[in-house]
Amino acid sequence: MSTAPPPTGPGPHRPPDFTEVQASQEFGELRRSYRSFAFPLTVAFILWYLLYVLLSSYAGGFMGTKVVGNVNVAFVLGLAQFLTTFLIAWWYARHAAAKLDPKAQAIKSRVEGGA
Repeated sequence: MSTAPPPTGPGPHRPPDFTEVQASQEFGELRRSYRSFAFPLTVAFILWYLLYVLLSSYAGGFMGTKVVGNVNVAFVLGLAQFLTTFLIAWWYARHAAAKLDPKAQAIKSRVEGGA
């Protein structure tokens, strides 16, 4: 059993100090980039979903309005819920690839000693 203390100097065996990483300016920028995209979009989608639920509950006449043939407003808005879910996921993937992933990779490289 070894009683030697863990290495503290720079090198491949030094564990990263995550509190330093979290306090760094570049991690703050990464967090701001994520939050400035995800939070407003999440709030907007929740409001859109709640609007759909409220219309379904309290505006039956409007939701039952025929659009084309037997397709009514409720059906169209229900499909729009799925469409917006996929669009948001696609948009987030593009945002992450362009803005978040490069920043996260730079932080990872620095922490692992590659930068």
